[in-house]
Amino acid sequence: MRHALHSRTFCASALLLAVAWPLAANASAQLAVDHGCYNCHGANLRDEAPSMERLAQKLSKYKGDPAAQQKFVDKYRAGEMFGHIDAHERLSLESATALVRWLAEGGK
Repeated sequence: MRHALHSRTFCASALLLAVAWPLAANASAQLAVDHGCYNCHGANLRDEAPSMERLAQKLSKYKGDPAAQQKFVDKYRAGEMFGHIDAHERLSLESATALVRWLAEGGK
């Protein structure tokens, strides 16, 4: 009985993860839309802003490294990396972390 319950719990967890994984990626893409990231990093690049594809390419070196991603987020939000950009500094820690993680994973 115990084995059957454990097996069902494992299967349910795996199914939930399989469904939630693509939703998390879509949530990050939607987060980029919601925060206006594409206003500067979209089809019509503003000033010297890189495209989202270029950002994903640059951040791919942080893929699977949450500590490095967090270090990047902290510097990015503080204006240490690209100068003081209001849109970057207004992002919450959670939003910035989700966006950096999404971009590091390929931004798709």
